[in-house]
Amino acid sequence: MGQTSHLQKKEKYAKWFMYFVSVVGLAAFGWMVFQLSPPSNWWVFFLLASFIVVTEYFPIAIWKGFTSLSFPLLYTLFLLEGLPLAVVTYALSIIVVNIIQRRPLRIIFFNPSQLIISLIGAVFLAQVALEQFQFEPYSFSYILALTLFFYFINNVLVDLVLLIRPQPYTVQLWRKKFTSESISALISIVYIAIMFYIGNQNRGVIDVFSYFFFFSPLVGLALLSSIIVRLQAERNRMTALFAISTELNKWLPTKDWVHSIKTSLNEFIEVDASVLWVKEEGEWIVRFQNGQVQHDHPLTAQEVAEFESIEDLVVYQNKKQESGLLPSCFNSGLNSFVFAPIILEGNSLGMFAVARSRTKSFRQEDIQSVATLANQLAVVIKTRMLIFEQEKRTVLEERNRIARDIHDGVAQSLAGAVMKLETAHRKFYQKPAEAHSIILDSLDKLRFSLRDIRESIYALRPYETERVGLKQAIIKRIDVIKRDFKLNITFEERGKPISLSPMVEKVMFDTFQESVQNTIKHAAATKVTILLSYQKEHVLLKMTDNGVGFSLLDAMVKAKKDPHFGILSMNEQAEKIEASLQIDSKENEGTEITLTIPKLGLEGGMEHDQRVVSG
Repeated sequence: MGQTSHLQKKEKYAKWFMYFVSVVGLAAFGWMVFQLSPPSNWWVFFLLASFIVVTEYFPIAIWKGFTSLSFPLLYTLFLLEGLPLAVVTYALSIIVVNIIQRRPLRIIFFNPSQLIISLIGAVFLAQVALEQFQFEPYSFSYILALTLFFYFINNVLVDLVLLIRPQPYTVQLWRKKFTSESISALISIVYIAIMFYIGNQNRGVIDVFSYFFFFSPLVGLALLSSIIVRLQAERNRMTALFAISTELNKWLPTKDWVHSIKTSLNEFIEVDASVLWVKEEGEWIVRFQNGQVQHDHPLTAQEVAEFESIEDLVVYQNKKQESGLLPSCFNSGLNSFVFAPIILEGNSLGMFAVARSRTKSFRQEDIQSVATLANQLAVVIKTRMLIFEQEKRTVLEERNRIARDIHDGVAQSLAGAVMKLETAHRKFYQKPAEAHSIILDSLDKLRFSLRDIRESIYALRPYETERVGLKQAIIKRIDVIKRDFKLNITFEERGKPISLSPMVEKVMFDTFQESVQNTIKHAAATKVTILLSYQKEHVLLKMTDNGVGFSLLDAMVKAKKDPHFGILSMNEQAEKIEASLQIDSKENEGTEITLTIPKLGLEGGMEHDQRVVSG
């Protein structure tokens, strides 16, 4: 609460300062209006005024910033027609440009006011310098002083606003702004110096065409720069959208999928705050928030009801003039908002909202960008829901398989052991040797059943891959198998590990586990090699043993008659993650099982593993 109050105070101080500058500037504007005199050459006046409007409307881009090239035109107007007409023309030009750009009212008044103060202040200080250092009137030294004073006063006024307002004004932002304005000042000085040099040459009458051809390159530079900037901005926007799509596809199966857009979001659309709500099992949950928002601030019942009712984009350019949906999680300093409902197939999946501190700051292309990102998020959220449902079905199928295995295996073994022990009990006194043999046989079956029960209990526990990761889960399982079965198993990992989805890790771990269990039960192997390799285009898991091998055709026929989690089921699980399962085995030549998972949607891939992966 204290932080919010402090931000509100800073916002209020910034507005008061802007109002003060506006009042002073407008007063100076009125004073200049009373001193106006008609232009000496109307054609030259209209030409210079038109060029000022164009250069102000199309600022040039310099080092990620923008700056206007209108000062040489303004100086020429001041030189030809005097300060009053130059001030009034410049102020009206700025007002026209700000109105066309749909700037807020306080900006429409502040921008021309601070430029009026800068120009009048620069003329006054240049006159003082003229008298102090005895410059010749309108000499190059006077021009240089006037230009530097204008840019200095202008930057000081803007810097004060940026420092007072609640939004952070970092040294990096100041350096960017200072560099842009310094380059603009340098261009102005060079252009005015050329004009000063040409003016000192006796070249006859200077008419409107002379001014037109002289200032055309300056105006052309502004127009060309503006076109390049717009094309570059659109290119950057498309690049950022591609980066967001790529990152979302890359991290889609993971829990941190939504954080992948944080780095690219401001390159796609620059905002002061953004929040993503996702509707999960009937509840609206914040999955992403950045900027000027209050964290851990859930939606109220009224806000949820409003979210449920929105079907199209909602845009508020000024919260004080437009009433409607404004979640309390946004800071009070934000004034313009865009709410994009995430809807797919008529179902509401969430809400994506962005905000800016400036009013009327969202242009049509910004709104379209938010809508595009919302559509992308709708597909991602729906895909994640399908993945989650598939994982639940897989878990249910696995539990059913374990239940069948217990019923068909452990339960039958225990029933047989009980029957044999009952028989041994009856024969204990008449035929003790036979009873002893039956008891020993029953003990072997019970030990085997106990091992199966342990395996079933292990399978029912939360997956190790979710708790410790795929590699550690494999290593832990290998340690258990070595201890219980005295089997020589080696494990090797190659390449740079990448993040895999829980579903992919589960299928890989299940395939490894089933392959090793089959080796233990049927292969009579003495050595097993496990390889986990992260390659350029896929991830590879390979299990190799030196056992007796088998006929793949016979195994497939047997699997169809007696379905269980064997070859057919392993292949079905691989297909669920778009992987391929390859089994190479011949009788008395061992077995090699390879699971290959393509790295779809990953930009660039990993370093290619050139080494042979046959273990």
